[in-house]
Amino acid sequence: MKQSFLFSILFSATTLCMQAQNKYNYPKTEKETITDNYFGSTVADPYRWLEDDRSAKTEAWVKEQNLCTQKYFSQIAGKEKIKTRLTEIWNYEKQSTSYKKGNAFFCYKNNGLQNQSVLYIKKSLQDAGTILLDPNTLSTDGTVSLSGTSISKNGKTLAFGISKAGSDWVEIKFMDIATKKMLKDEIKWVKFSGMSWRGDGIYYSRYDEPKGSALSQKNQFHKVYFHKLGTVQDKDQLIFEDKEHGNYNFGASVSEDENFLSIYTSESTSGEKLMIKDLRIPKAEFVKIADDFTSDYSVIDNIGDDFYMITNNKAPNYKLVKFTLKTAAAKEFEDVVPETRNLLEGARLCNGKLIINYLQDVTSKLYRCDLNGKIEGEIKLPGLCKINSFNSDNKDDFATYSIAQFTAPEQTYYLNAKTWESKLIFSPNCKFKSSDYITEQYFFESKDKTKVPLFITRRKDVVMNENTPAFVYGYGGFNISVTPGFGVDKAVFLENGGIYVVINMRGGGEYGQDWHKAGTKCKKQNVFDDFISGIDFLVSKKFTSYKKVAIHGRSNGGLLIGAVMTQRPDVCKVALPMVGVLDMLRFHLFTIGRAWSVDYGNSENKEEFACLLKYSPLHNVNVNRYPATLVLTGDHDDRVVPAHSFKFAATLQEKNQSDNPMLIRIDVNAGHGSGKPTSKQIDEFSDMWAFVFYHLGL
Repeated sequence: MKQSFLFSILFSATTLCMQAQNKYNYPKTEKETITDNYFGSTVADPYRWLEDDRSAKTEAWVKEQNLCTQKYFSQIAGKEKIKTRLTEIWNYEKQSTSYKKGNAFFCYKNNGLQNQSVLYIKKSLQDAGTILLDPNTLSTDGTVSLSGTSISKNGKTLAFGISKAGSDWVEIKFMDIATKKMLKDEIKWVKFSGMSWRGDGIYYSRYDEPKGSALSQKNQFHKVYFHKLGTVQDKDQLIFEDKEHGNYNFGASVSEDENFLSIYTSESTSGEKLMIKDLRIPKAEFVKIADDFTSDYSVIDNIGDDFYMITNNKAPNYKLVKFTLKTAAAKEFEDVVPETRNLLEGARLCNGKLIINYLQDVTSKLYRCDLNGKIEGEIKLPGLCKINSFNSDNKDDFATYSIAQFTAPEQTYYLNAKTWESKLIFSPNCKFKSSDYITEQYFFESKDKTKVPLFITRRKDVVMNENTPAFVYGYGGFNISVTPGFGVDKAVFLENGGIYVVINMRGGGEYGQDWHKAGTKCKKQNVFDDFISGIDFLVSKKFTSYKKVAIHGRSNGGLLIGAVMTQRPDVCKVALPMVGVLDMLRFHLFTIGRAWSVDYGNSENKEEFACLLKYSPLHNVNVNRYPATLVLTGDHDDRVVPAHSFKFAATLQEKNQSDNPMLIRIDVNAGHGSGKPTSKQIDEFSDMWAFVFYHLGL
């Protein structure tokens, strides 16, 4: 086996004061006597004051915790070598899949280390293009990012969202594409919204201006508006609202021919209502396509008055149906692509054909069909991969798409829709030798004998044994599939002989709606059991050992890590809960948290409270010996508010009895992760990997 360039680095236990917990000099976190009564059960919440993100007291605590954590990192020899190598690997040209609007093509590019990717306009797919919008010019530190773009159907005007410090709050601005001059129009207090053009304006969704903390106040009463270019926001036309259901969210989408407006209504992260209006008819009423939240619906396109839609209504693995507004009113839908054993993940029209893609055991398969759904042939993909993006139009005789793999950065292909042959048109030149690495898929039995898949990526010459370091990742929620994808930061770990493991637990969407539902509400424990069983499988096969395992997850995956480390502290050596949902009794009280109740349940329900209390990471930190833990969050996270991580870290520091550190790294001027500048990402991953390398003995 090749020797790691970091293998010789010695980490002194004496230097890091590993002898006793109090040697870490954690800042003192004040405790208050605060309790809540849930159905006769009294639950203490002594660190609730950390929920106030605007208080000077919380701000001081954040500074003290960061000083403590950075002091720890400063004593880890080799951290700068990790950062240097990570920067080298990261520094390669990245390019998104080009798409066509009007007579031009558009894509994002990053020359390697730019904080934010740059929007380019191109005359053709082969053209190198020119810069249309560079978000790196909008701030000195890269913390202002693009949050969605939309180009008018005629290709003349760009609408784009601006996010500051990673916040979900967005300001929409406009640019004349021909002159590249900014227009005066500006829209504020936008959140969870698309930008859908019709003529000289856009449909979008927003909230009223918050009266409390913009970063933690509950978001309620979403509304759909239409903004006409050249007018002020106060003149925007209110298109739709629901005054009786403050927790509903709305998304508006105009068909490609601009004849129809679809409005999706959601109350959570899965299941939606759908209604469509014919914009050609003055004062037309919306036609209800779906009027409850039991299923998912996604209109992919229309040909004249015929709509094509993907749904899991009476089809847990999804199907493609066709309807008109008249037949939909009568609840009549024609199956075009019936449900199969594989997950129907996407469909689109191209050159008079349907192109559909399935997820088969967490790997993409791509096919072309006629408009009646008959499969005419498979479009071959390069091995174990995931289709990341796909751009096509029924009027065009080509499409562009990208694929992702665990062992290589994203690649872009051109699909000839006459010959149905694909051609590689962009492959990044990364300083990571992909040909030296391999990904293998395994299946194991969970606690209840359910068959669960996992992927292992490793260097080909690595012979797995009890001393092999393993970095294990999972998510397991919200119907989201964790599929093949290149994590540039993981390359440092792989180069040094580690194995990267992804476990596809229940709660995700890998096998459709049933797989998702099996990991929700009072069945959420299945997710944690799947993850723990996956690690037990790795150890039983002697691919690694518990003392060589680091576990990582972010957001809902942060909940996963918090639950696993409190239920089975012995299952790993290192735990990395990142921007995690960790207080399961109060998550619904902040920003958009109440939308997660369909997956988690809610503490205001007696039965669900009992289930939540059993696994809520914050409430299950006891006096125990916990693995080395680094909690990661951002001070501007208004998706999963940082109070989750603050309270969890304070409780770990109070109760941990092992010699392992319980640290929290709070990224200042950063949010949930979207739009985080490259420089901040490299700094964060450098600290994270230094922590992992040290504790796994790399």
